[in-house]
Amino acid sequence: MSDVPTDPAATDWGYETAAVQASIPRGLGQTVGVPIHAAAAFQFDTLEQAQGEFQNNTGLSYARLQNPTVRALEGRITALEGGAATVALASGQAATLTAILSACRAGDHVVSASSLFGGTTGMLNNILPLMGISATLVDNTPDAVRAAMQDNTRLVWAEMISNPAGDIADIGPFADIAHERGALLAIDNTCGGVGYLCRPLAFGADIVAQSLTKWAGGHGSVMGGSVTVGTRHDLSRNPSYTDGGEHSVLNVRGGEALAWRQRWLGASQLGMTLAPHSAFLIAQGLETLALRLSRECQSALELARWLRTQPGVGRVSYPGLEDHPFHAQARRYLSHGCGAVLAFEVPDPAAFLSRLRVLRIAPNLGDVRTLVVHPWTTTHGRVPEAARRAAGVTPQTIRMSVGVEDVKDLKADIARAL
Repeated sequence: MSDVPTDPAATDWGYETAAVQASIPRGLGQTVGVPIHAAAAFQFDTLEQAQGEFQNNTGLSYARLQNPTVRALEGRITALEGGAATVALASGQAATLTAILSACRAGDHVVSASSLFGGTTGMLNNILPLMGISATLVDNTPDAVRAAMQDNTRLVWAEMISNPAGDIADIGPFADIAHERGALLAIDNTCGGVGYLCRPLAFGADIVAQSLTKWAGGHGSVMGGSVTVGTRHDLSRNPSYTDGGEHSVLNVRGGEALAWRQRWLGASQLGMTLAPHSAFLIAQGLETLALRLSRECQSALELARWLRTQPGVGRVSYPGLEDHPFHAQARRYLSHGCGAVLAFEVPDPAAFLSRLRVLRIAPNLGDVRTLVVHPWTTTHGRVPEAARRAAGVTPQTIRMSVGVEDVKDLKADIARAL
């Protein structure tokens, strides 16, 4: 979409190069990093300019719609995900809602894998029904997804790497099933690290939504989310885009219709706008994402293998382990590692957590610090018990987001707590 500038060379750059170079203009007097533009509105020279901008929303008018700092971040994410356009928003939840509403309206249906972030489960079960949108949560398999499809299904949803179970979305078959019925496939790529571990669009997904609070920001200091679209999606069987004949969204906006609708919904209408200072922090975080996540994946695999040898530790779940049920799909879709999140069971979670001195108890992922949490009572605490267990959460589960510390110190702290 024309409203998100991306360096033309970014599509040919390696990930690490695009992460530090994309969306930074060159030339005399230009900054070498992404600057912060603290502005609520932008000027026009003529009435005609203002009218054209408010009709098309392709430039800068009001910061709820677009801001130069946020646009720079959007261009960088677009390059890293290998997409066509991105809208950055205030949180991962804002991104999820925008992605779903861009494909669905009242009377429509969503099929989702049940191994989900608790906030997504809550949105599907509690919020979307208020809007007249129904959802069916199923096992994370192509057969289950296919069986749940209905005539009014407009979207299939799955997490690239689920939290905390480590299920891996089988993107290719999911995309085929969705596209056969005129639906779109959306992948939550939060644990995929903004395209570093996986680019779902390259495997057939139509939409990538993610929390930028996690590995993109990387330091637990900012919240944000984004929705990225590719170029191969088919909207011709979606009434939200075709109703209206020659004046339909699809006819008026063409190939930019999906990206336009996401910005119109998430930013213009719902006002879930990302602040420029937050966009600046996230853009900086992206510059070191590859370095951080590569180390975190290595440490996560080492810790998962080590935890299996420790007395008092029950089931260990990490897709990098050879006997994990989704290990084959991890090898098929993921590069640079199998993620930085693992889960393991201990007999007394409260006692274990109280003894930690290096690991910190906090409900976040993707931080440079290793964080642990008890999902049963926190992140998934309001999810019905059956849904919690479907997401790989039991009363004994500890979720760990591995940071960049010395892995020997992490092992020593865990051993002491056990």
